[in-house]
Amino acid sequence: MKLRPVLAFALVAFFLPALRADTYFVTIAGLGGTPEYEKQFEQWAEEVNHALMVNGPACHVTTLKGASATKSAVHDLLTRVATEVKPDDAFTLLLIGHGTYDGTNYKFNVPGPDITAQELAALVDRIPATRQLVVNTTSASGASLPALARKGRVVITATKSGTEKNVTIFARYWIEAIENLTADTDKNGSVSALEAFRYAESKTAAYFQNEKLLATEHAMLDDTGAKDGVRDPSPANSQGQRAAAFWLIKPPANALIASNPQKQKLLARKEELEASIDRLKYKKAAMPPDEYKKQLSTLLLDLARTQAEIDQ
Repeated sequence: MKLRPVLAFALVAFFLPALRADTYFVTIAGLGGTPEYEKQFEQWAEEVNHALMVNGPACHVTTLKGASATKSAVHDLLTRVATEVKPDDAFTLLLIGHGTYDGTNYKFNVPGPDITAQELAALVDRIPATRQLVVNTTSASGASLPALARKGRVVITATKSGTEKNVTIFARYWIEAIENLTADTDKNGSVSALEAFRYAESKTAAYFQNEKLLATEHAMLDDTGAKDGVRDPSPANSQGQRAAAFWLIKPPANALIASNPQKQKLLARKEELEASIDRLKYKKAAMPPDEYKKQLSTLLLDLARTQAEIDQ
């Protein structure tokens, strides 16, 4: 259902949403193999839908699950989305279920013929959104990363390679990360892809440690198009900056404020400042402490003044 866009965003840098940009989320829950997994995957998909509703009317959520999540249905859905999405919009694809790797090709398990990573990549490549995120939470998902990675796209996989073939638990914690702003570490009321990744990766590692089990999955992130991904995104490896500015959960501003042209400019300025603060926090480890504090203080002061004008 097409609804009124949420709020204005600043047209600065490639990190920031465009003015009146919409967000599109597509979740595909594939084959479960057993009734237990079938129910679990569908439940996770429903939880994602519920969590994303907080984003407001500019957030378009579509889900395929169970018997309806066939290869042809996925093709048709992503082809349709490609005709609706604008370059300034944001697009996220979430894969839940099982994946396989035969030493050459990764495949996402769906009813009927499976979908290869190359086929998924070709479909997502046609979507014109300049801000894209693909989250593959399946087993063997690490093998899909080279095909899915592209400059301008954030790619997250639950495993580091195709040889990690056990059923994954990363999806559980990824969903937990966005529910009730659980992963909102900086308490700004939003959850970025980087925050969600770090939360889910940490919780997954803790699970294996607490259960005294050998870890059978190691999540990876690539947002530079490098095609290999890293487990710990940071300025040192140049990974994570785009993910830090890609919002998964960002509740809309008050409708009355968002409809005021002057307030829209202020909201756009606020978005710009918040993104600058996020980028600065990302670079903190590589900066002299005094310089970091100086820049942060300047940005926070400017943000406070902007917020005060919005509240008038």
